[in-house]
Amino acid sequence: MSEATQNPNNNPLSNEELAAEAVNLSSAPSDLLGDAQAELANLKAQNADLADQFLRAQADVQNARRRADDEIAKARKFAVEGFADSLLPVLDSLEAGLAIPNVTIEQIREGSEATLRQLKSALERNKVLEIAPPAGTKFDPHHHQAISVVPAEQEANTVVSVLQKGYSIADRVLRPALVTVTAPK
Repeated sequence: MSEATQNPNNNPLSNEELAAEAVNLSSAPSDLLGDAQAELANLKAQNADLADQFLRAQADVQNARRRADDEIAKARKFAVEGFADSLLPVLDSLEAGLAIPNVTIEQIREGSEATLRQLKSALERNKVLEIAPPAGTKFDPHHHQAISVVPAEQEANTVVSVLQKGYSIADRVLRPALVTVTAPK
């Protein structure tokens, strides 16, 4: 007999023991198949779970993007709301001034000055600032636009006078100041 057909005590195996050993050997492949099938089922379940999580995450991203796009659209649509709200008192003052019959020149001047103060205040509240460089200021091409060059005793490329004020909002120039600058000597 071979070693495979002997028990560990080196005694020959009986027919019953050989039959039992054959059953054990024949059931081993089915156990491996069952284990593989169980593992496959487990992996399929994990795959389905991960696919579901992926689809949910993708839907969440799309919803977040849609909400962000809606917020941006609303922000653009109503961006001027605060600015317009601060200009309404100026409009009211102008309409009230025009509604007064038999107004004198002094009253028109006082009303215009008060309305101008309201307008400047509304612009300042909305971060719209004047660019009006005093004479002698160095010319800045980012904030000033030279309209003419004149000979002067000042240093070259300095502002002589402001022909029209400029304006900026949040460090961005809306309109540069129109200035006259000195010519090089």
